[in-house]
Amino acid sequence: MNSKLDNPVWSSLSETHQSYAVDYGNLKCYHPDYCPFGGFVKNNKMAKAVDEYSALVDRFFIVGEKPVISNLLQINKEVICLQMIIYNPIDIPINDPIVKLTDEHIDVLYELVNLVQPGYFKKKTALLGNYYGIFKNDELVAVTGERLQMMDYIEVSAVVTHPDHTGKGYAKQLVTHTVNEIFKQNKTPYLHVIETNIGAIQLYDKLGFTIRRQISFWNIIKLI
Repeated sequence: MNSKLDNPVWSSLSETHQSYAVDYGNLKCYHPDYCPFGGFVKNNKMAKAVDEYSALVDRFFIVGEKPVISNLLQINKEVICLQMIIYNPIDIPINDPIVKLTDEHIDVLYELVNLVQPGYFKKKTALLGNYYGIFKNDELVAVTGERLQMMDYIEVSAVVTHPDHTGKGYAKQLVTHTVNEIFKQNKTPYLHVIETNIGAIQLYDKLGFTIRRQISFWNIIKLI
């Protein structure tokens, strides 16, 4: 069953997130209003399908194996991530109040995530799962939430703390809360972290995540 995680976007859009899919047969992509990600199962006839998706969005990511693309597009960069997974709830104290974010928080959530991790998070990304935040003086200072979802797995995503509020343990508490809420849904949490983000990897390791594999996010842009 873990093999679904080898192709997480395809698996999510084939299962829990089917309603968000733009389906080209051997390529499935999230509607770009929600998430600029795609995944595929066969590389033949890929170039045409990727061209069609590029008509909807100028920049996007294909997750997994390197895709075949036409000369209308360019692979801007390969972002190599570690896919990490956890099999048991996390048992650490949570000392700060954690708020489940709602529609009224979408704007501040979008602003905070894009301040720290620009380019991945759209306003409708928040509709893909549950998001949780910590507020200080009525300001959202840290968040964590759910993005890719399958029948058996949910991706922990948008682990973000405002630069003025780092080092206070907010990420540790939010990841703990999010992971444990996923387990309550009888699903297994996993996440993706850029392989050079040593601090985040060390945090996830301490919380009980283990590295499952490397996985590439291929950033594709239009040339014309």
